[in-house]
Amino acid sequence: MVDFTQGPAPKGYFSPLRFEADIYDCEVEGSIPKELNGAFIRVGGEYFYPPSRPDDSPFSTDGFISSFRIRDGLVDFKARWIKTPRFLKNLNARKQVFGVYRNPFTADPSNDYADKPFLGTVANTAPIAHHGKLYALKEDAHPFEIDPNTLETLGPWNFDGKYTAQTFSAHPKVDPVSGEMICYGYEATGLCTDDLWIYTVSPQGKVTREYKVKVPYVSTLHDMVLTQKYMIFPVYGYVTSMERLRAGQLHWAFDKNMPTYWGFVPRDGDGSDVRWFKGPASVVMHTINAFDDGNKVIVDAPISDGNPFPFFPQVDGSPWSPQLARHTIRRLVFDMASTGDTYQETILDPTDVVDLARIDDRYISLPYKYVYSSMADASQPYDAARAGPNRAVNSYFRYDLSNGEWRKYFAGDVHNLQEVTFIPRSATAPEGDGWLIGTASNYADMRTELVIVDAIEMKELARVFLPFRMTPQVHARWYNNTELPFSDEVMPPYRGRVQES
Repeated sequence: MVDFTQGPAPKGYFSPLRFEADIYDCEVEGSIPKELNGAFIRVGGEYFYPPSRPDDSPFSTDGFISSFRIRDGLVDFKARWIKTPRFLKNLNARKQVFGVYRNPFTADPSNDYADKPFLGTVANTAPIAHHGKLYALKEDAHPFEIDPNTLETLGPWNFDGKYTAQTFSAHPKVDPVSGEMICYGYEATGLCTDDLWIYTVSPQGKVTREYKVKVPYVSTLHDMVLTQKYMIFPVYGYVTSMERLRAGQLHWAFDKNMPTYWGFVPRDGDGSDVRWFKGPASVVMHTINAFDDGNKVIVDAPISDGNPFPFFPQVDGSPWSPQLARHTIRRLVFDMASTGDTYQETILDPTDVVDLARIDDRYISLPYKYVYSSMADASQPYDAARAGPNRAVNSYFRYDLSNGEWRKYFAGDVHNLQEVTFIPRSATAPEGDGWLIGTASNYADMRTELVIVDAIEMKELARVFLPFRMTPQVHARWYNNTELPFSDEVMPPYRGRVQES
């Protein structure tokens, strides 16, 4: 019997749904640009079975993938569980037999996977498409290949055995110049190991290079940035140890006394030439972009001065600080010609933003102009009587790095926005010419809505309505029909019996 009353599964709008879905020819308000032919693919998670302990992290939720397939101004929606070995083992046991967040020592006694911690993955963090394949990612295991049309789980992929790290990060980068994917795994040789293994994958999906690096301390290397010369990895205040895991604790705790490190691995090197820069305590869970500027490297990121996640405890037992969890857009300058190990950090704007920032992906590793993300704009109305006391990230924004200009789009007074994605109008369109796409949680009507916005004017063009609320995403991306082999058939051909007379 399933019982969610003991927590920590959320209540109300975000309470577990536990179903898969197909909606054909979704309800649309407005006009979807005819140029859009592809899919907006979301990966997130929710609990299918309650976790083993009420203090578990929401990052332990079972992976769930959904797709808004758009073509000819029409939309079909599909959603499926990502059927990892963990999901199937729980289903067979009819209960949760896995431990709390990335800690196999807390699992049901019948389920010993400490020597293979990747078997505990839920693949619930991000989608990525490369060499015509779609993957669902979580940084504690290999990527799970997903059929882009049916969303059925095809299983973990190790690039024909050439990707040998145990783990694969949620945020690889695709170089728009070479078409290569730069991917990596931290804790690459097992729980709490200080191994960072980095790989280059060709546009044809073949591993072409492997780099092996030791990190200053074991931490969350959730994201990276890329330039044409360097692969760059932030290491920051989340810490772990085998002692911590054997004591039954969550994988991470935050240590405010640990410095931030930035590791620079030359792309034409072998990993032994990594260079580490050191700065003050911070959290760089997500990045924006980076590029080379002569002998300097510019890195932009939404950075907080403290722990943004209240469910990960402080090492010293101090209370979680909402103020230190605020993210601001910052620019870091690294002088590669210097002999020092420090860098310059500037807050470009003091505005608190959601750290799920995006750019026009055609400018990854290159000089660029625009940053897109979301924010809780307090100047806009919120109808608490209809929407309840929920979090309201109500606006998408475009921030112009050249002059500090903000342009904003407001989703509505009962809505909460999830991560935005930029879609260029065409392959040759200027930077910023295109659309923004993302989902909004309508708290009042208890449904999910997809919004499509002109990225220059920040005006809504279309809104797609689902007749129910959908599992929240962690990350999402748009892929067009040249990047993934989407079918134009709404459904497979009927192969059943036919009455002849």
